[in-house]
This record gives sequence, C-alpha cells and structure tokens, in this order.
Amino acid sequence: MHSVVVGTTGVTAHDVLAVARAGARVELSEEAVAALAAAREIVDALAAKPEPVYGVSTGFGALATRHISPELRAQLQRNIVRSHAAGMGPRVEREVVRALMFLRLKTVCSGHTGVRPEVAQTMADVLNAQITPVVHEYGSLGCSGDLAPLSHCALALMGEGDAEGPDGVVRPAGELLREAGIEPVELREKEGLALLNGTDGMLGMLIMALADLDSLYKSADITAALSLEGLLGTDKVLAPELHAIRPHPGQAASAANMLAVLKGSQLTGHHMDDAPRVQDAYSVRCAPQVAGAGRDTLAHARLVAERELAAAVDNPVVLPDGRVESNGNFHGAPVAYVLDFLAIAAADLGSIAERRTDRLLDKNRSHGLPPFLADDAGVDSGLMIAQYTQAALVSELKRLAVPASADSIPSSAMQEDHVSMGWSAARKLRTAVDNLTRVIAVELYAAARAVELREGLEPAPASRAVIEAARAAGVGGPGPDRFLAPDLAAADAFVRGGGLVAAAETVTGPLR
Repeated sequence: MHSVVVGTTGVTAHDVLAVARAGARVELSEEAVAALAAAREIVDALAAKPEPVYGVSTGFGALATRHISPELRAQLQRNIVRSHAAGMGPRVEREVVRALMFLRLKTVCSGHTGVRPEVAQTMADVLNAQITPVVHEYGSLGCSGDLAPLSHCALALMGEGDAEGPDGVVRPAGELLREAGIEPVELREKEGLALLNGTDGMLGMLIMALADLDSLYKSADITAALSLEGLLGTDKVLAPELHAIRPHPGQAASAANMLAVLKGSQLTGHHMDDAPRVQDAYSVRCAPQVAGAGRDTLAHARLVAERELAAAVDNPVVLPDGRVESNGNFHGAPVAYVLDFLAIAAADLGSIAERRTDRLLDKNRSHGLPPFLADDAGVDSGLMIAQYTQAALVSELKRLAVPASADSIPSSAMQEDHVSMGWSAARKLRTAVDNLTRVIAVELYAAARAVELREGLEPAPASRAVIEAARAAGVGGPGPDRFLAPDLAAADAFVRGGGLVAAAETVTGPLR
C-alpha cells in the first residue's frame, strides 16, 4: 500500500486525498521525530518553572487566568479532551475524519506544538489501523480550531469514546486500540490543547471539495458542449481569439474544453438554418464565462489550501528561539471564505446547467426537438419531471450558497467573541458538491437524448464516445416513458465516478 511520509514542512493535497480516501499508510520522517523531541524539551522546561504559561500550566479560554499546579496538569489535559468532545448530530463521513486526523498530525509534526513523538506516532498508528473515531456534525464554530470534532479524535487516542473499526462496525475505541496493539496515550502538559486547536476539519473538506470540483467543472464543459449540439448551436463563440481579449484563464480553459469536445460535429453551425437566430441564448453562449469564473475561484481556493497545508496551526506555538507564544492562527477565516466562495460558484454552475436542460425540453426554444424529448408527447411525459428534480437541486444549491462565514456567534464567556463558522461552510459545501453532481448528471441525460434525436446529423466523435460510454454504464437512451429514477441514478454514478470525463478524454486527450 502507498505510504505518505509526514515531515516538518507540511503535506500536499495529494497526500491528504491518499490518506483520507485511499487509506494510505502514514509514516513519520526522522526530521519530524527530532523536531517533536526538541519542541517537547522546551515545553518541559517551561512546565518546570513557577511562571504560568498558557496551555502548559494554565486553564483554557476564559479560564486561562488560573495557574494549574503540576500534580493536576495531566488531569487538565484529559479534562479538556473529555469536556470538549461535546459534538451532536449525525456522524461525519469516514473520509472527513481521516483527513481531520491526518492534518492534525501534520501540524503536530511541524515541531511547533510541543507534543511528544510518541503521541504523534500513536496518531499515525490509529490511522494505519483504519480506526476512525466517531465525530458528529455539530460542535465546531471554526475558531480555536474545529474543537469538538478534533476532541472526539483525541478522545479515541486516549482509548475513550467510540470509533469505527476497519470492518465498519462502531465499537468502544479502547477495544479497537487493544485489538490493534496500540497503547492509549497519557497526555501531558499542552498535549490535549495541541490535539484540538486547528482548522483541520474545514481544510480537509476544502481539499476534497477541490478535487471533486475539478472533475465537475470538466464534466460541466462536456455537458454544455453536448447541449450546444442538441440545440444546433454555434461553436464560433468558443474561438480562442475571442477569449484572449478577456484574459481570464478559467474562461479560456472552459472554452478550449468545449471546442475540443465539439471538434468534428455535424450538429454545430445550424443556427441560421430554418429558424435563423443571430446568437444562442446566454446559457449556451456564456457557458465558458460562467464555468471559467468558477474555475478561477477554484484556483484561488487552491492557493489558500496550499498555504494552510504549509501552516502550523496551534495556540500557543513553540518558536525556534524557544519562546512559547499565544496567537490567533487558529481562526478559520481564510479557509471559511473560500469554502463559501466555492458554494456560490457551484450554485451558479448548477443554475446555468439547469437553464440549458430546460431549453432542450421546451419545444418553443429547442429548435425542432420534441416536447420534453418525449417519444410520443402527450402520451409520454419524457424528461419533464427530471427537470423538476434538477430544478429542486438547483434551488437547494442557491440556499447553500448563503455564506456561513458572514455569521459569527460569541462563545467562551465572550473570550472567543468572533468566530469563522468555517466548519459549517465546509459541511454545506459538501452537500453542494453532491447536488451539483446530480444537476450535471441530469443535463448529461437530457443532452445525450437530444443529440440522439437529431437524426441524420453526426455528433462530434467525443460526444459519441460519451454517449456510448453512458449507455454502457446503464444510462438509458430515447424511447417511451419508463421508470426514470434508475436512469438518473446511473447518470449520477457515471459523472460521480469520473466516467464522463474519461470517455470524452479518449477522444480529446486530457481536458484542462
């Protein structure tokens, strides 16, 4: 199995995906172990002094004014984990929890947290044993870190709480650790706090959303091209020289993708035939501009994620000169903003895709296609209600686009009086990505049927490859009304699993 080595300088998005989704093994570099040990020496030295140091010999948050005596400090660290493991609601997905744990380990290994090497090794061991702590939907305000989610993970390291084993069954964490031969950790000064104080949950969800959206934006370019063919639109608006004079890189990439898919089509260029139209509708003509703006938003979000992956998010932090200093780096605003930006872009991409679908189904605007792409309109309803479903998903996408990061609710007796709500932004983005996949699947389903109904005109070779691959994947073609949900589910699986992009790229080569 592929292994990911964690050093002191951060990890890559590819590393996160490998651990979270592919179950890759985690190893600590010698450099990381040495940095952990050096930082721990600093913390131990401070713990031995009579002066209070936040997180080492004091309480936390609004309780930071109390100096904690040495004999109570281990209890203090256990207590912060137990008390902060206060999440509620449904379980969070396994891949999110694995990303959360791995990213906390990444920061621990930076040598800026003061955690002992054996604690970091236990974190890696739990990941490698495929033990996944039970983390709940609610409990993070996205400031002072994703506190409750990370606390549930730290609780499992202590052998407490519940976790999912490698067989997918939820059991007491202590039992799972014993079976894997892992000793529960006994937390010392600062370690409990260091395990809780990061933006790891929201960052992990951002990285996974970026990977999913990268594929979905390519998928949307393909379905937009198919819709253009189905509507007998013109591909002249995709010419590179037109996009060069408005030099947004995402727009140029989307136009190039559509042009590559449409190469060799007999269905384009008929906009001046029987019912002449000078221009196609905005949902067709402006597809690269809308999808391109979303792609540029992805690029900005990816930059933020890369910076955060290189960061050591904790409070207080151990500095190279031996100081242990408080800071505000745990505030999730940078990540929360881009999570919200992506939800807005996803909603708009879904909205324009739905408008193209509706146009394909309307006999007054589809340029010769049967009403609702039905076999025998009136007897058959065709894809009428498929568009209803798509519209419902788009409406939900618009609600999910309302930013979470514009809200703040004070906590900890007004000590933590401004928070990012980044976890909430990440959770709604996951739903948005899920729904956007379904929206694109419905457009694919409608556009493929429309193209096949254009008898006597051959679609582009890439379009034909997509349609043939979709049919092989169980996505049904034209014909009398039938139970539609299975067809839509097959289209969803085809898009979600990457089959749509892979089919087009057999002809176009790698899309941008």
